[in-house]
Amino acid sequence: MIFRQLFDQETWTYTYLIGDESTHEAALIDPVLEQVERDLKVVTELGLKLTRVLETHVHADHVTGAGRLRELTGARVAASPSGAPCVDQQVKDGDVVRLGGLSIQVLATPGHTDDSLSFLVGNKLFTGDALLIRACGRTDFQNGNAGQLYDSITGKLFTLPEETEVYPGHDYAGLTMSTVGEEKRHNPRFVGRSREAFIEFMNNRKLAPPKKLEVAVPANRSCGKPVPQAQA
Repeated sequence: MIFRQLFDQETWTYTYLIGDESTHEAALIDPVLEQVERDLKVVTELGLKLTRVLETHVHADHVTGAGRLRELTGARVAASPSGAPCVDQQVKDGDVVRLGGLSIQVLATPGHTDDSLSFLVGNKLFTGDALLIRACGRTDFQNGNAGQLYDSITGKLFTLPEETEVYPGHDYAGLTMSTVGEEKRHNPRFVGRSREAFIEFMNNRKLAPPKKLEVAVPANRSCGKPVPQAQA
């Protein structure tokens, strides 16, 4: 499998490129609109053809490049049925997305948002904003639910083999990746914390809204197309 981890400095967002070495088909996970040209340049340099764009959820902190990539390449966009209605393929827990000879397993991991998905490709787990490195996504908007997130992470992601590599949607400390075993042992959100204590902690964080919330969410429900603001 061809694999690259790409980064958007402004929003601390990771985009992931995966490709099948035999067919040269490629997918981008969680692309950022401002980085579309960079991402396509990497795809071309590696001799790949972009056929898929996978979204882990409707993002609140950046505008997706999914729609623009679809326009430029014809790639099909896949996401949760609870997310953006503009996608080409709605995928749910247990579905498998084929990318040449690669199998991308879909895991429903709601809690950060109600449409959150994770993707498992071999031993690489792409967790979006559900499980972060030594942290987890917030649960205070977009139908987030702390109890649901706890169940998604402890009951689904933490049951995967400990050597499974974890690639999050964001990282704010330069750690780039982790493993399921590391997070089970060292993630302070979960180690020694009951479900009830986790819910209490998450519900009392009092975080400021994401800076791009009012722009990003409507745009991302349209696959990255800006939505005109109502005039006062």
